[in-house]
Amino acid sequence: MAARRRRNAGPSAAGTPGEGAVLPADLELQDLYGAFAAHGLDDEDLDDAAVLVPPVRLPAETELAALAKAVPMFDWALRLARWAAPHRAVDEFGDLTAPDRLPAARLLGLAPGEGEVPEGEVPEEAVVEAMRAWSLACDLDLVEIGTTAAGEHVAVPGPDLEPAEEGDPETVLELWLTAAGIVRELAVEADSQELELEDDGAAEAEEDEEGLGEVEDARDEAAELLDEALQVLYETTAFAEPGTETVPLGVLAALLVVPEGEEPSDELLGDITDVMVALDPMLADLSELGLLDYRPIDPELFDEEEGEEGEEGEETAGAGPDGEPAELDEAESARFGLVRLTPLGQYGIRQWLLEDGYDAPLVGELAGGDAAELLRGVSEAANVLPEEELKVWLDGREPVAAARELLAAARGNDAYAPMRRMLCHSALTLLGAPAEPAVREVLGDPELGGGAAAWLVALGAAEVPAPDRATALWTVVDAFAAQLLDTGGDPELLRELVAELPVTEEPADYLGELWRVEHPYTADVLEAVGEMHPDRAVAKEARKAAFKARSKG
Repeated sequence: MAARRRRNAGPSAAGTPGEGAVLPADLELQDLYGAFAAHGLDDEDLDDAAVLVPPVRLPAETELAALAKAVPMFDWALRLARWAAPHRAVDEFGDLTAPDRLPAARLLGLAPGEGEVPEGEVPEEAVVEAMRAWSLACDLDLVEIGTTAAGEHVAVPGPDLEPAEEGDPETVLELWLTAAGIVRELAVEADSQELELEDDGAAEAEEDEEGLGEVEDARDEAAELLDEALQVLYETTAFAEPGTETVPLGVLAALLVVPEGEEPSDELLGDITDVMVALDPMLADLSELGLLDYRPIDPELFDEEEGEEGEEGEETAGAGPDGEPAELDEAESARFGLVRLTPLGQYGIRQWLLEDGYDAPLVGELAGGDAAELLRGVSEAANVLPEEELKVWLDGREPVAAARELLAAARGNDAYAPMRRMLCHSALTLLGAPAEPAVREVLGDPELGGGAAAWLVALGAAEVPAPDRATALWTVVDAFAAQLLDTGGDPELLRELVAELPVTEEPADYLGELWRVEHPYTADVLEAVGEMHPDRAVAKEARKAAFKARSKG
């Protein structure tokens, strides 16, 4: 898939992840990851190449394979391939011959059985659908086309048919992904042809160089639009609460059109409508392979719009007496299109991203080892949902043993150690009261004792001894360092953290103690305080302390 350049990066823009949720594309450039490092791109290329791909949850491959086999078009292709055994006559193009087309439609339940209605009354659409399913079976090599010694063209079942019928996950998913790619390309092709006909109005334009260029441009534009739409759906689905993955088509289009921080102007509203109309048939095509659950735009809306334009002086549908847009109820809103990315769709888009060299992680990928591997992996990962990884790792583990393992893994003075201790604290919070015995064991530890005491106090535990002054100061530096690493230097978040530092009425005294703390991030923390603290006197003393901290090294 092409790198997506999202124009609207506002939090919770799609309305589905939940209030205040931040989509991956909302993060700063230093938080992006993708293929640009591997391909040696420079800073000028970064904006176009960087794609932030959130971790997603996927069902097991056996479940995904079962979902794929349940997709009607895919199932029809399998059934027709089996129907071809031991061989079936085809024409020179590999298509079913005329006598076999209606029986194929009946086999799939698309046409009434023989004798139920006169043959001439069978809907033409039934035969067309059967032919499409046969074409897919050929494209997937579920049937192979050959020529007999007598020169007859025949189709025979391909080698992948039997394992696919038996539900072999690897075979089924590989076939389904190929089918999804074919449908994706056909959807773009159909859309670009429609654009070309609308723009040129003459079929002969395809015969000259200019016409071919316009067709190619239209195809590229349609492909880019579809890729961007699919990736927005991938992101919103990854962050959506269960049951809230459905996105109105208008919201999806707005995410692709409206620049960050802007209200949609009349011109942008027109662009949103154009994008909705362009996406509508392409998303409908993808829904046939199970990538999407899609409710298309109600075609009657266009008839209603034409009728309203011809009735001067009357209120337009969807507008109030004052001419302002009226709020639509849920049923009316759904007429403008609804789309939901399915688990199969997530699987397919992730595979396309991986094929293009992007990092597209799964939730739980970092939780397969011991506590040290977990904390190290989450700390160093460019893209991760820490709490989700912690939950996966903790699932099924005995609380005290898990807490002891986490605390042991949190020790150290390397560059990521503060992050490991912060993650350990988060994991202990997920464990709750059952972890208390293990936490009490480290109260005297110079690296863990301050955080352990704070955790116990927050838990409401009784008889928690206060850490000594040196441990308390070291813990302040360590906790602030972890936030520095976690926020990536975000100024707004750092200002909040700096303002909460327990600086006394005599900042020189407090900061005079702090710069002596033996911690690898002491100077960095003091420099951040010096840059961000709202009190000028405190900021000045912090800068002095930072200089002293650097000088002592």
